[in-house]
Amino acid sequence: MTIHVLICDDHLIVRQGIRQVLADAPDIEVAFEAANGPEALARVRQGGIDVVLMDIAMPHRDGLDVLRQMKSEYPKLPVLMLSTYPDKQYAVRSMKLGAVGYLNKSADSEQMISAIRKVAAGGMFITPTVAEHLASAIGAGHTEDKPLHERLSHREYQVFRLLSQGRSVGEIAEQLALSSNTVSTYRARILEKTGVRNDVELALYAVRQELTQV
Repeated sequence: MTIHVLICDDHLIVRQGIRQVLADAPDIEVAFEAANGPEALARVRQGGIDVVLMDIAMPHRDGLDVLRQMKSEYPKLPVLMLSTYPDKQYAVRSMKLGAVGYLNKSADSEQMISAIRKVAAGGMFITPTVAEHLASAIGAGHTEDKPLHERLSHREYQVFRLLSQGRSVGEIAEQLALSSNTVSTYRARILEKTGVRNDVELALYAVRQELTQV
């Protein structure tokens, strides 16, 4: 049986690279490509997709937002998240939102092909590192035991990540399609929950927690 895959990534060269990797697997076919979340959702709604490979960092609407909507509409559709971010930053959040696996873009071709086959068969693809993070998240069941950033909501975490990268409130508002006032409200909540006083301390917190992009 052929596994029909949808690749969603805003970089053409990345989509071409993944397509080339998957060309070595006779049972896997790249059925569609999408450059953004809305395009991916439109493709999935047309049917014929067995597995979705989706980038997390996309403009306007990030992959986690799209994942959440995709899983609400198609709960049984396996979605593998792709990222250049460290596993620690997004793996657990991805799984909580319904992803069946988390792959770093640096993964070798055998690992990517194996992951697609496994999730297409109804399994989950979890690397040893991601398994550790999941175990830690489960172990920290009480709010007071969790790292401060784990207390942030999904939207707060998006704003936190962009603030720690030095983005302004206006830039974040434009990227996330929110008002500046809303972003400022999220920022105030983030500062309160993480116990820092300003954006510089927030960036330092992200570095200490190993949440910065590599």
